[in-house]
Amino acid sequence: MKPFCLEHSLYLVISTIIIIPFIICAKKFAKEEKTQNTIIKVLGILLLLSILANRITRMFITGKFTWHYFFPTTLCGATNFLLAFAVLFGKKDNGIYHFLWLLAFAGGILATIYPNYLDDHNSFFHPETITSLLHHTFSFVTVIILLMFKHINVTYKKWYYSLIGICAYILYGALMMGIFQYPDAFNMCVPILNNTPLTIWVMGPIYIVVYTIILLIVELFRRKNKKFYN
Repeated sequence: MKPFCLEHSLYLVISTIIIIPFIICAKKFAKEEKTQNTIIKVLGILLLLSILANRITRMFITGKFTWHYFFPTTLCGATNFLLAFAVLFGKKDNGIYHFLWLLAFAGGILATIYPNYLDDHNSFFHPETITSLLHHTFSFVTVIILLMFKHINVTYKKWYYSLIGICAYILYGALMMGIFQYPDAFNMCVPILNNTPLTIWVMGPIYIVVYTIILLIVELFRRKNKKFYN
């Protein structure tokens, strides 16, 4: 199985046909805060269920039924796992959002469009493949809805949440590698794409630069339009 095979192409087409009308309808009809919160919570539940299904499937495949194997060890998995909990139990515009929104959005789109994990199984409909595609798709859709409903106020004033989050990821990845023997945890030593230098030590600085540029653009836009996010 490779990205853009027939099955993956059909998934992209079908998911696009569903996602675009969903976002348009949510924007048009979900005017009350209660309705908006309900939509966000449902997305959070779907995101969490798809991640849990992915981890459970992985446990059955490997036969490793240990508590620590239940937790994600990849950047996307951990990001989406935390995002789901932030959506379900966090407050509006909480600090976790400010750390995760760009990671979840960019990672979700890239891993949905170019899922380099497709060759892990011969069948596109393998539970691990489908659940992985689903939680990546739910992640970027959730971020779009959070931004659209103004549950995230993108601002340079909360830039430090990203720094804290990245440091926490590195620490968590080091613990998973050292204590539980996961050599590819958080791409600290293994690149996210084969034959590339894209470990967390390379992706981290790239992320910081991109995030800084986005914050600058948002701030410039905000100053020119005082109604932005008000």
